[in-house]
Amino acid sequence: MNIDIPQILARGEGISIEFKTAKNKLPGTLFETICAFLNRNGGIILLGVTDDKHIEGVNPALADQMIKELVNLSNNPQKLIPSFLLEATKVNYEDKILIHIFVPASSQVHRCKNKVFDRSADGDFEIQTDDQIKQLYIRKNAYYSENTVYPYLLQTDFVSGIVDRARRMIKNNRANHPWNELSDEDFFNASGLYRRDIISGKEGFTLAALLLFGKDEVIQGAIPHYKIDALVRKVDLDRYDDRENIRCNLIEAYDRLMAFIVKHLPDKFYLEGDLRISLREKIFREIIANILIHREYMNAYPTTLIIYNDRVETKNANKPHLYGQLLPKSFEPFPKNPHIAQMFTQMGRSEELGTGVRNVYKYSKAYTGSDDIQFLEEDIFITKIPLVPNVPENVPESVPENVPENRLNIIFGLVEKNAKISMMEIAKILNVNHKTIKRDFEQLKSKGLIERIGPDNGGYWKINKKL
Repeated sequence: MNIDIPQILARGEGISIEFKTAKNKLPGTLFETICAFLNRNGGIILLGVTDDKHIEGVNPALADQMIKELVNLSNNPQKLIPSFLLEATKVNYEDKILIHIFVPASSQVHRCKNKVFDRSADGDFEIQTDDQIKQLYIRKNAYYSENTVYPYLLQTDFVSGIVDRARRMIKNNRANHPWNELSDEDFFNASGLYRRDIISGKEGFTLAALLLFGKDEVIQGAIPHYKIDALVRKVDLDRYDDRENIRCNLIEAYDRLMAFIVKHLPDKFYLEGDLRISLREKIFREIIANILIHREYMNAYPTTLIIYNDRVETKNANKPHLYGQLLPKSFEPFPKNPHIAQMFTQMGRSEELGTGVRNVYKYSKAYTGSDDIQFLEEDIFITKIPLVPNVPENVPESVPENVPENRLNIIFGLVEKNAKISMMEIAKILNVNHKTIKRDFEQLKSKGLIERIGPDNGGYWKINKKL
């Protein structure tokens, strides 16, 4: 993660930036500021800096323990309710250790020690009257549709096994995650996917939970306009050369969109230091996460991802926070669906808010030779990523000649992302029959690239070496 400390210091304290000294322990007012940021527009807290920007640093021997304590307290309803899992990063600046805490805006109203705090340019202040608190709830409910409560939505309306899959992904991404030991009920509460609406009195799973885990027919019953169109328009510009019409939950939609990208866009050989990385994945995981996380789902405008010869273009219904072009050094990230965004981040499918835009700018030049990128925030959010037409794909030496090279790359990529994926699921994604996929897997196994651990039902794929 790229943290620009000089830029944060230059901006100084204000409605979205707070400096706090923290030599040997977390400041006593830290969670009042966190609560205020969650209730307003989010912000950045730097520990180890005085109000007048003097760098004091934190005790290096205690920094890791302070971060661990922060994470645990952010997930503790006795400290912050509803709890909101936060992460912090150690930063070395001017030979001192600082702790950087990014706090997103939340779609819920939070309390710290049973007090509600809000943020202004002058700092944190306590909201004391019932009318002020009510207005804060109304503002949140009006802006964040992901908090819509469905009292009759049940866990049986979720795709079988998908909650367990999401929780495995969180555990694989972070073995000591504080959610790992929670029951499903506590997990839903801690992640903000089950709540009570203080205005209406309704209690139940939210729209965010439905979108993340729901069965296709249940999602369509609640928001019938929901769909994502993935198209290729390289030859037939009026219609399409290929199309994927997606109406499933967001976790499965991410898989299908990434498979569509892998199917139709090449990758290039690229080293970051001594490590080979996939530029295609670095760029388009961010683009796909962005269109899933930041869409306004109550708007009937469909999400589209279109691959042209010279660009990839996406369009998404949006509730703008600002208007105009977003640039990596000048924009302030603002979540449209904070709980959906948090779930994707904890699963390892997106970076911290704002980092994705910076990654796209960082890697696009290497991928296409151009950084003429557009992130245009309007009522319809538009993203355009340039492409170099007909870039030759890097073909691994280990791909057998009698199997289509691109399909093996796709299969290998799907297995890397989900070791428990079945051949039938892959056959459905790639629109080929089961026998063909089984033959492809035999080729991968014969080359020693993968092996099957356990039975067909309940086992998983082990990767022995990279393509």
